[in-house]
Amino acid sequence: MSLVNLAHVCSHMQNASKARLGLTSIPVSKMHVNIALGLQREGFLSSVTLGGPTPPKPFLLQTQQDPEQHEQMAQKLAEEPWLAYPVDAPAGTKQKSPLGAEQIHDVHVPQNPARRRLWLGLKYWQNEPVLKNMKLISKPTRRIWLTSEDLAKITRTRESSYVKGLTRPGECMFVTTDRGILEARECVERQLGGMALCRVW
Repeated sequence: MSLVNLAHVCSHMQNASKARLGLTSIPVSKMHVNIALGLQREGFLSSVTLGGPTPPKPFLLQTQQDPEQHEQMAQKLAEEPWLAYPVDAPAGTKQKSPLGAEQIHDVHVPQNPARRRLWLGLKYWQNEPVLKNMKLISKPTRRIWLTSEDLAKITRTRESSYVKGLTRPGECMFVTTDRGILEARECVERQLGGMALCRVW
């Protein structure tokens, strides 16, 4: 587990939200994916998409086809006009539409893992970024391990084991446990301890 890369991700997310970016990318690793999904679950991110070096198209733009595909569709409908009307397909079979609806949410992921990126959609509310700050707690030179009792104190806004309490509204702290990367309140519910990774508010 590289905390140096996580420190780079934390500073990158802060800078991206201050620059009012709608979409940003980070390197792909298991820890980054779990933290990004946790941020989306807590409401800090709008979308998490695995892709390549170029940003994926928005889902609304993916439904629009190229002009060549429109011509092919027009020829096909001229030859077989009954394809324009949907027909109930038998159970267990996928009906193919000439309009190409099965191409929605198609994202190109490179086979080379070094070229993969995790694209994150940032959220804003009343012209303010939802994710304003993201700070590393454990550092490569000092890793902080917390028990479930320590986490219970921290979630109740009290300091424990050199970690300040969660005092800001909507503030979250992510902890790596033997059950994966979880939010601090979820660790208290499951009575799990682990290493504190980062806090977000």
